[in-house]
Amino acid sequence: MELCERFAHYGGSLMFTIYLQKILHQNKPQAIALNRGTQFMSYGTTILGAVIADQWLGKFKTILVFASLYFIGFVLLAISSTDYSVDRGYGLAGFGISVFLFIGFGTGGIKANVSSFMAEQIPLGYKATKIPGVYEDSKLTIERGFRYFYWSINLGAFFGQLICPQVAKNKSYAMAFTAPAIVFFIGIVVFIAGSKRYIKTKPRGTVLTKVWRCMRYARKNKREGRSHWLDGALGARNVEWNDEFVIGLQRSLRACKIFLFYPVYMAVCGSMGDNFINQGLTMKRPDWLSVDQLNAVNCLALVIAIPVFDNFVFPLLRRMGLRMGPIVRITTGYSIVVCAFIYVTVLQKVIYTTGPYYDFTAPGTPEGATNDISVWYQIVPYAAIAVAEIFASVTALELAYSQAPTELRSVLTAAYLSTICGGSLIGMVLALWGGDPQVLYVFAGETVVLAIMTVVFYFSFRHYDGIVAKQEQFKS
Repeated sequence: MELCERFAHYGGSLMFTIYLQKILHQNKPQAIALNRGTQFMSYGTTILGAVIADQWLGKFKTILVFASLYFIGFVLLAISSTDYSVDRGYGLAGFGISVFLFIGFGTGGIKANVSSFMAEQIPLGYKATKIPGVYEDSKLTIERGFRYFYWSINLGAFFGQLICPQVAKNKSYAMAFTAPAIVFFIGIVVFIAGSKRYIKTKPRGTVLTKVWRCMRYARKNKREGRSHWLDGALGARNVEWNDEFVIGLQRSLRACKIFLFYPVYMAVCGSMGDNFINQGLTMKRPDWLSVDQLNAVNCLALVIAIPVFDNFVFPLLRRMGLRMGPIVRITTGYSIVVCAFIYVTVLQKVIYTTGPYYDFTAPGTPEGATNDISVWYQIVPYAAIAVAEIFASVTALELAYSQAPTELRSVLTAAYLSTICGGSLIGMVLALWGGDPQVLYVFAGETVVLAIMTVVFYFSFRHYDGIVAKQEQFKS
């Protein structure tokens, strides 16, 4: 299901930047703003999806309902991108309705629930292996599960980004947007077919109201000498929560503090879907290559790297006694992105100092002009960001699941995914300077801000790895 959904999402959204400029005649800043706007809508609705799942429908039914909206959105997008619709001026309106309403809400409802639904299929505790006296820790199984969940995301995205732009280039955008609809429909059918085999957690009612009452009770009953302000809710009688819920809520709030740093990271990485594409459009490339297809390098790198890290790198580090806690992993991911954007900034400067069109601002510069520098130089940042995602993005999904009480898992996952919404909002503002030559300063500014943020993040949360380690020892 998720593999097919990501085929649809990345295969479809990857084409938005060029589709908006080439077919709907939007300029670069407008195309970037609309593209980031689609991400804003898609991930801004995750809280809604989480609340619906946790309070009323449960994860399975919620995923199914929002998947149906998502499918309808791609059907409408395909219809609105036909020559008939575009020639009559319906293209932009059709894009807005299908993407911002149907696909946006559909994405939010699915993403808030699908990763935690996956993890709930893994039984907790220790499982006996074929080797006598050796047991498999469910914590490590869940950690691996999230890595391979992310692997399936990128496998679907890889094929979507490889196939859809070629269909648009050689056939039409209407056919290119039809392909994601067909693939996602197959994913829905497969998801329904497995219904009887799933472990389904029933909705538990108004969990956010429960959280609010617990927090209010803790505030009213603050006790001196307690390590956390929520400790005031511990040991309460005749209330709807127990001590386990309070401790889980404390962990969830700590995770939310970590997530506060993610919008900048998301804004920077979001450049792959617009600024990187516009950069590639100014570089020499083979006739057979659609420049947005280079995004597939990011997905291919993840498809290759995740099994390598899972089977070799992380086990080797554990055997050496080097435990990478969540903060170290996230900091490593941020640092890799900083290095990647130093490269991107230098590359943009080299493009502007290479003829024949330099910074593309001279009078008479033709549309689609390129400088004499190969587009293959873009492979480096696409691949580097892929490795960064293994450390930063996968770890965040794992934290959202492992640190939340059972009834708050969808909500905490949605809280993390809403950072993509925040990053998209930042990207929409930066889109004002998305044209040539201002984009050079955007790249440089993003690099500096993320570098400073990485240092602040590490020194603010480095103690958290010790807390998580003690938590795991207590569970075992």
